[in-house]
Order: sequence, then C-alpha cells, then structure tokens
Amino acid sequence: MKKIILSLALALGVVAGAQASGGGIAWDKAPNKINDQAALQNGAKLFVNHCLNCHSAAFMRYNRLKDIGLTEQQIKDNLLFTTEKVGDTMKANIDPKQAKEWFGATPPDLTVIARSRAGHNGTGADYLYTYMRTFYRDETKATGWNNLVFPNVGMPHVLWELQGERRPVFESHDGHEVFKGWEQTKPGKMTEQEYDQAMGDLVGYLQWMAEPAQTTRTRLGVFVLLFLAGFMFIAWRLNASYWKDVK
Repeated sequence: MKKIILSLALALGVVAGAQASGGGIAWDKAPNKINDQAALQNGAKLFVNHCLNCHSAAFMRYNRLKDIGLTEQQIKDNLLFTTEKVGDTMKANIDPKQAKEWFGATPPDLTVIARSRAGHNGTGADYLYTYMRTFYRDETKATGWNNLVFPNVGMPHVLWELQGERRPVFESHDGHEVFKGWEQTKPGKMTEQEYDQAMGDLVGYLQWMAEPAQTTRTRLGVFVLLFLAGFMFIAWRLNASYWKDVK
C-alpha cells in the first residue's frame, strides 16, 4: 500500500510540475529515440513497472506494443500486470475512487502526456526528461523530496532506488542562487549515465505512445513529397513539349 501511495503522488506531481515549470531550471534536451526499438521496449518496461501503479493509458492497448518489435508472447510474459488480455487498454493498478478519496484528484491519463506538456523552455519530452532527473532529498517536505523543475513539488521520487539520492549544488551570483550541478549523497542501482539513459528510454516511449503512427506518417510524408516532386518534373516537361509547336 505504501508503494502505491508514493507512486500516486508521482502521478499527481507530474501534472502539477508542468504548471510550475516556468519557475524552475532550464529544461534539458530529451534524446530522440522514436526510431530506436530497443529503447522503446525498455521504456515500455519502465512505464508498465513504475507508471501503471497509478497512471492509466486509456487510449493505448497492450497489443499495440507489437509495433515496437515485441511479440504477443513477450507482452503476455513480461508486461501484463493489470489484465490478462493483450487486447485490453493499459489500466492503472490503483482504484481511481480510492485515489480521489486519498489525494483529492484522480491520477491523469498518460497516453498523450508527452504532447501536452510543452512550454517556453522546450517540448513536452524535454520537460519530462528533465523532471524525472531533477529530484533531490528535502526533509522539510512532507514526502521528503523536492524537484528543481517544479520547486515544492508535492510528490516523492519513486525511482530513487535506481538513481540514488542527490543534492543540488548552488552558487551565489549577484544575490541570486545559481544551480551548478549535483552531489551524489547515496548511490543508486544505476550510475548517473545509466539512469539518464533509462529516463531517455521512458520519455521516448511516452513520445511514441502519444502518437504510435508518427514514424509511419513521417515515412509516408517523405514518399508523398518525392512523388509530387517527380510528378511536377514530368508535368513541366509535358507542358514544354505541348507548347513548343504552338505559335
């Protein structure tokens, strides 16, 4: 139950964080992993194991994961925790009624979260990538955690076991505190590079999930443009041939 409660706080914090992003640090550029199937598969694993504790993806079916190279058997064996049918949508583990009763709000659906969190600092993917990598211990908060992208965030860092514990280092410049970097205070299961890689995979999956057909759309768009260019050339030569004998 404690794990579920902490995961729910993460769900609520993601949404609130987007609203306060303007007051935090600049967002890092998220890596583009839309065409990296291995990264998308790992991102799907992270999403199912960590995000589905409280979030749903009501517009995404498990069998759609075959589009990123997973077989139906792999989906059944490794990713089905909230249902037994690969044709079902991704539903959260937690009861929405309980979530609303405990926290006053239902955890948001994450199907299109990567498309809806853009801001003046960058894209929705940039926000999510930075947000998931800027938690730090803050014992003055009820959850024991804070976040540089969303100061005073009302959620814990449920992935802290992977990242470990860190504290931000600031320097004073002209009376202002400027963020300079991180000091690791407790190691996690992953190195900093491994954790960044994992968050890049997770964000890549969220981008893909927001529009699974985007790679197909892009390829089709290129084909259409090439076709139109070829057709315009043919039309131009036909026009020249037609009018050359007209006086």
